[in-house]
Amino acid sequence: MTCLNVSLGAMTRMNDLIETAPPHPADTVAPETRRGGARVPTGVPGAAEERFRGLLEAAPDAMVIVDDTGTIRLVNAQTEALFGYQREELLGHPVELLVPHRFRTHHTAHRNGYAHNQQVRPMGAGLDLYGLRKDGTEFPVEISLSPLETTDGLLVSAAVRDVSERKAAEERINELAALVESSQDAILAKTLDGHITYWNAAAQRLYGFAADEVLGRHVSMLAPSARNHEITALLERLRRGEKVEHFETLRLTRSGELLDVDVTLWPTRAADGAVVGACAIVRDISDRKRAEAELTELYEQQRHIALTLQRSLMGTPPAIPGLATASRYRPATQGAGVGGDWFDLIPLGAGRVGVLIGDVMGRGLEAAAVMGQLRSAAHALAKTGLQPRQLMQAMDTVVADLDVPDQLVTCCYLVIAADTGEVTVCSAGHLPVLVAVPGARTRPLPAPVNAPLGVGGMIYEQCCGTIEPGATLVLYTDGLIETPGTDIEDKLTQLVAILDDLPTAVPDLETAVDHVLTTLLPDADGHDDVTLLLTQLPAAPLAMAATDLPATPESVPAGRDFLRKALSTWDCAGTADDALLLLSEVLTNAVQHAQGPIGVHVCRTDTDLTVEISDRSLHLPQPRLAAEDEESGRGLLLVRALADDWGVRPTDEGKTTWFSLKV
Repeated sequence: MTCLNVSLGAMTRMNDLIETAPPHPADTVAPETRRGGARVPTGVPGAAEERFRGLLEAAPDAMVIVDDTGTIRLVNAQTEALFGYQREELLGHPVELLVPHRFRTHHTAHRNGYAHNQQVRPMGAGLDLYGLRKDGTEFPVEISLSPLETTDGLLVSAAVRDVSERKAAEERINELAALVESSQDAILAKTLDGHITYWNAAAQRLYGFAADEVLGRHVSMLAPSARNHEITALLERLRRGEKVEHFETLRLTRSGELLDVDVTLWPTRAADGAVVGACAIVRDISDRKRAEAELTELYEQQRHIALTLQRSLMGTPPAIPGLATASRYRPATQGAGVGGDWFDLIPLGAGRVGVLIGDVMGRGLEAAAVMGQLRSAAHALAKTGLQPRQLMQAMDTVVADLDVPDQLVTCCYLVIAADTGEVTVCSAGHLPVLVAVPGARTRPLPAPVNAPLGVGGMIYEQCCGTIEPGATLVLYTDGLIETPGTDIEDKLTQLVAILDDLPTAVPDLETAVDHVLTTLLPDADGHDDVTLLLTQLPAAPLAMAATDLPATPESVPAGRDFLRKALSTWDCAGTADDALLLLSEVLTNAVQHAQGPIGVHVCRTDTDLTVEISDRSLHLPQPRLAAEDEESGRGLLLVRALADDWGVRPTDEGKTTWFSLKV
């Protein structure tokens, strides 16, 4: 031990210095002379004494010199600093003053034993020695003893060194060694060229190899041959000083079994910082991998069930004649995938279609269940011909009746008249509908700002406008533009830019809807459920005609003449008789029971002829069975019998009765 050798050497030199110093009359001192508060051994020449004192003070360790009774005779400055005493507090006192109380009895016996076996040696070899400071604290020490023969008798010099830091370091090393050896993870060390230099017990349990079977062998013995390239790549990264964390791979056991493992590697460095080797912690993750596979299979089953439920709740929107549509629904990538998004296309008759999109806040089965109820309610209400604001008012009540705490729903309902391009819209806190027109900038569809459904006590407003032939209405839910790490305004701007480029980027709506989704959501993970619906109005106006008539009996033949001329122009002779008969019945009812003016609107498509009669009466006619002697009550029965479709819808001014015939 270096410190021990230095101390023993110093003691020997001091002893030699005292014994060999030549006497000089001028340097001789009296036997009891004291210098610096310490008793000087009798017969030590003055010059030699000064050299002795200088060497004592220059010693790196605390030096304590005691006589054969254990009384302290000399100390140096290091002793004062180490034990916290002044020199005067130690000189003349027993050396046991510096020994912890629990060791003092044994220390006296050891001291007496040294007097009979004098030699330069470490004190208490194999024992843990402790010193006692003035403040009562103990600390581990290392002590080297050396005898000094003087004319006054035997003196013993003790070189005392504080080894607290070394002991603490040794304890940390021992703790780390015990921790490494008792670790449940396999820990091994290797050289930079891959030869194994350390192998703990857990490594033996994991791989099945004993330490003497692997030490010195190349680490590639633990990898399947198909994965040897991994070993080469990992060693190269370690040579560059990189740390590799949680690298999952396959490793080979002694029995030939393949294990899924998680490997963490880090380089070990010399004092100068150079990489000299590497350590690895290897954890068996086979159970985790099996559990993950089972959970993945279970998750996929649950996801399939949930998505089947979701699609059944959403339904399949019908194809709308004269109106091109394309839609996509993407489930959420988190949880079971179900959510509260829905959309619906509702044929309202007379060339009109209702377009509905909504989003129940949150995700999961509860949101999906609420969505299913709301979609069914909205569809039924829309079929009654309610205007958008009336439907929203009714839906707000439906949400309140569901009694789901803090449930908010955004929704937007549009009624599109495909022949005129007229769109009536009411939005309950939903994202703006966009209008994409070829050759023009994409713009939001004007709509009043209304609160989401579920707030309660709100009066919903709607607005009506006309959009260009060939324009595309874009409806979507927040999952399209609210993604982690992005700003919703930036995403909305990006969506508008994509829609501006659609006429040149994609040939049709089906391709367009996929293009929008893949551009805005290139990543498969991390998004909420998403609904996107594109609805394109016909590029050219449909054939139509309209007139207004007073609420007088003469309007019935005038209305027939108007319709006859339109049908002749449109080459609809095959449906003329039925159309004229039904017009007469509905027009007669309007003249008899309503106020004028009465509007007649006729529209022809490739497949249908639709006739609408509008009046100022809020009373909606209901079919009924007429008695044999009654002259009224047969008109609507006739309409029901002859028309392919018919209906009545309320308007702000009254109502509109319509019927359709195939052409």
